[in-house]
Amino acid sequence: MATAYSGDALRAASSMDVPYWAVSCLANSQTTTVVGDDTDRSRVFRLASVSKLVSSYAILIAVDEGVVTLDDPIQHVGNTVTMRQLLSHASGLSSDDALVYVAEPMTKRVYSNAGIELAAQVVEAASGFGFAEYLRQAVLQPLAMHSTQVDGSPAHGYQSTIDDMTRFASELLRPTLLSNDLSAEMATPQWPQLNGMLPGYGAQHPNPWGLGVEIRGTKSPHWCAPDAPPSVFGHFGQSGCFVWIDQTSESAVVFLGDRAFGPWAVAAWAPFNQSIRRSLSEVGP
Repeated sequence: MATAYSGDALRAASSMDVPYWAVSCLANSQTTTVVGDDTDRSRVFRLASVSKLVSSYAILIAVDEGVVTLDDPIQHVGNTVTMRQLLSHASGLSSDDALVYVAEPMTKRVYSNAGIELAAQVVEAASGFGFAEYLRQAVLQPLAMHSTQVDGSPAHGYQSTIDDMTRFASELLRPTLLSNDLSAEMATPQWPQLNGMLPGYGAQHPNPWGLGVEIRGTKSPHWCAPDAPPSVFGHFGQSGCFVWIDQTSESAVVFLGDRAFGPWAVAAWAPFNQSIRRSLSEVGP
């Protein structure tokens, strides 16, 4: 398995014209990590919106611990929302960091940095810890993610290394910190028929999301492989990074790069991920 993943499928990353990059592929309890020229495993990459995966996992642990709930009302600037709505981008909060409502809850999928930031604030208030400290204790320390920096926005401000994010992807693939019921709920579409915009890829009808994770569904165009199962979930970031998890095939991929997301990524990521999936199918379990 490791040999197949270190071959042509992973070397295809060099054709993306990304100066510094690193890729980890996880499959059937094995991991292969490949780094680009002049990149080392300790290099710190900006995660941008991949930060939402890490933050949301900590928030779900807070739900498991009874610190907060998914469905109790949260009063906010004259509106009532829930943690479930915030994590699934169904609250109607604006797409930027401004705490402004642009739609009624559960009527439209509005991708929202503000929603994740508000969710983190709720955990902070309920736990008595700063959110970065709560996240460190709940996620980073148990997973030995010692190089990950989480002092920025919980929606888009973190930095990490390929080894740390590989540990995190392994946790998403086979959760140990989250209960079975809640980890299943995390990867289940919330209000699955909601339409909305997928940043960089346009309007999606529908645009399913789980609790903090984007769900592949039938979106087109999309950054995952065209033949990826609808249940695949993950996230990408404007810094040029992505993570996807396929629990059905026990596989996952982490790609960290330092070229900002743009048309190059729209053109390159789906074929790259298709090549990874092809390697998986050729080698088998």
